[in-house]
This record gives sequence, C-alpha cells and structure tokens, in this order.
Amino acid sequence: MYSEISIKVKDISKCYQIYNEPIDRLRQYFFPRLKRMLGGHPRTYFREFWALKDISFSVNKGETIGIIGRNGSGKSTLLQIICGTLNPTSGKVFTQGRIAALLELGAGFNPEFTGRENVYLNAAVFGLNKNQVDQRFNAIADFADIGEFIDQPVKSYSSGMMVRLAFSVVANVDADILVIDEALAVGDAIFTQKCMRFIRSFQQSGTLIFVSHDIASVRNLCNSCIWINKGRVEKFGSAKNVTESYLKYTLQEIYGEESKLIDIGLQVDAQELSNISPDVNSRGEQIGSNKLPANVLNNTRTLTGWKTGKAEIVSVSLKGIDNRGVRLLEGGETVCFSVRAKANERLENPIIGFLVRDRLGQDLFGENTIYSSPGLQTSIDTGAVFEGIFVFKFPLLPNGDYTVMISVADGVLHNNVQHHWINDALIISISSAKVRYGLVGLPFEKVELRMVDV
Repeated sequence: MYSEISIKVKDISKCYQIYNEPIDRLRQYFFPRLKRMLGGHPRTYFREFWALKDISFSVNKGETIGIIGRNGSGKSTLLQIICGTLNPTSGKVFTQGRIAALLELGAGFNPEFTGRENVYLNAAVFGLNKNQVDQRFNAIADFADIGEFIDQPVKSYSSGMMVRLAFSVVANVDADILVIDEALAVGDAIFTQKCMRFIRSFQQSGTLIFVSHDIASVRNLCNSCIWINKGRVEKFGSAKNVTESYLKYTLQEIYGEESKLIDIGLQVDAQELSNISPDVNSRGEQIGSNKLPANVLNNTRTLTGWKTGKAEIVSVSLKGIDNRGVRLLEGGETVCFSVRAKANERLENPIIGFLVRDRLGQDLFGENTIYSSPGLQTSIDTGAVFEGIFVFKFPLLPNGDYTVMISVADGVLHNNVQHHWINDALIISISSAKVRYGLVGLPFEKVELRMVDV
C-alpha cells in the first residue's frame, strides 16, 4: 500500500505544557495524584500550547516538498517529529528509508569534540558504523573544506564552518530522505552552490523536505509545498500556488487593518475578448487563433492575486515597434509594455510595476515607475486613469512560456501598499533557433574562437 510513499504523516499533534514557575512542575507531579486518591477533581498547574494540530500529508518517493511559514509556526517541530528526534502527542509518522537531517545549527554535534570526532558521532546517528565512516571520511572532509579545523573543537567554529561540516556528513551517508531546515542560509556563496549541486543530484532519486524563508528557492526546488500557520496546515498544493498565497498573507500582516487584501479570481468570457487584436509575433505574422492573446489583461485563464479596492489595473499590453500586439518573441526585440490603472481613491505616490517569471515562478527581471517621470504630479485624484510605460529590449531567454505579474501600489520603495496584484496576467512565449544558456541571456556584440601566436 505504501510502496510509493516515502513519508506519511497522519493526524500529528504536539502539545507542550507551559509552567509559570518551576515549582508548578512539582505541584503538577504530586497534587493531582493526591486529589484523585481523595476522590476530588484535580486542577492543573500548567497551560497547554499546541505547537502542531492535526497535521496530515504524504510525500511520494523522489518528490521534493517545501515547507514554509512564519517563525514559530511549527515547522521545526514537525521536522523533528518526522526525523524521530521528538515524539508527537498524538498521531503517527510512517517513513521508508534512511533519513538524514540538517536541522538547527549544531544539532547532533558535541561542542567539546573535534570536527573529526563529530563526523563519527553524527554519522553513527544516521546508522553508519566506524568502518563505513572510515571509508567516507576523506570525501566528507573534502566536501566540508575546512582544512586543519577538522581537528579543532567544534565550539571554536564559526556558524558557516559548522554548517559546512554538518552538510558534508549528510551528503555522504547515502540517505533516502533528506531534510534541510534553513541551514544553508548561513553558508557562503561557493559552499551554497556546492550544496545546491548535491541537492539537484539527490533529487534524481531521493526524497527531499526543504524548509526555507527564501520563496524563490522553494519555487525553484519543490514540486509541492505546505504552508504551516499557527501549527496547522494553511494550504497544501503546488509550490507556485502556495507561495503566492503566502506572499499575500505576509503583506496583509505588514499592512494590518490599514488595507484589507481581497483574493481575486477573474474569469473572462468571449465578449470581453472581442476587441483583442490578432496574436502575432514580432514580425507582424499571425501565429494562430489557438494561442492565448498577450496584449490584454483579461486572459482566457483564471487570474489570481489580490486587491484592496483603492486602485485597480484595467488593461495591459505588450507591443512591438510596429505597434502590433505580440506574444511570440525570439528575444532581443524592442518592445513596449504598458499597464493602465484607475484610482478609486486618491493615491499620494502611485507606482506601477511588473515582474517576468519562468515556469517555476522565479523572478527573472522587472521594473517599476517609482524613479521615473519626475515631472509627473506625485498624487492621483479619485477616478483618474494613469499608465506605466516600459520600453526595453526583451532579453534572450531559453525557449518556453513565461508569465508576467503586474501590480499597482501607493507609497515609496520600501514602504508601500500593493493595491492590485495580478499573477500570470500575461503569457509570453519565446521561440528561437539559438540555444540560450542560463536564466537570462545577453546580446553579445562579438563571439570568436581564434588561434594565438606565442
């Protein structure tokens, strides 16, 4: 039944007893028992805190799942229960295979032991005997790359050195399930890239649970995602959908009662699309009626995002230099991207912006109007319509479909309210005969291979 399931969590709950003072622990141990012996109704000397409540999900073999949530939401508690280092109050966890976990910094290390001694200690926790560690020690030391510090007490390590050693052990124990809890945030760029290469390789056959506050990394690595909020599963689904909902939630927490973000889901009928120009490429060639139009906001897809009602986006267009609407691009063309919005209430410092994202939801590039048009009045009156215009050379991207997020806000760069935010407002297809490397390419002026006389 569970042959394809790597992890199954069923109705997991975890309750902690919180005591106001140490003496209450002693009172709780003796007095309730004495009260029951006398036939009375015992009182409690603690209050309950439910770190987790009725958590259920399953992870298939070879799947990568992300877990997100605010600090204190219960993420680390859940991971400890999955790894077996913490017992749940109720519920069960089923796992298949060896689990290797990189939890809080320094977990599983004895600060008085040297790095070498901690390698053997930590590997033993993961089920390796001394001979197996002997065979892998050089590989572990090479991966960690901390030099002579391997024979120094761990208490003298920096946080970066400690995570190097911990990840190196995890990477060499032949785990079936890998659990990473925000540990890579303290690593330097070179080591982080080394870890990411290992993770990519591990994903080919292993099961990964990845916890991070870096939403871009979660979208990049994970197939699905769980959002834990106050000990409960707030949302479980694709990494893209869950992280979009979490972003809206975090913004609402920042805005408070000042601005209420309302979910949107726009579905447009054929009549609303009747005024759309044909879908053409950058050379003005029609590319078929089966393609989605990209020069309008009102797509045939259901759009997601949120709004406050104070301002709204009314249209968006992407056009070439011949003023034709385009969807199919090769890259390198000069395009004009415009977003038109309406102020339903007065806006003191209006901002229009956009982000282009790849299929994983990673932000590739974008711009906003915050530093543009210095001669424009800084405020917009109620009922006024205004427009953000962006003229640029479209970058060289690998072939495929890309989405565009658009928004209208009010405020300044680091203190603003997003009044209308729309995901996937536009779909742009890149089709080129040339191979593009990386996420975003550059138009090189010259590329040449030549012989040099020495």
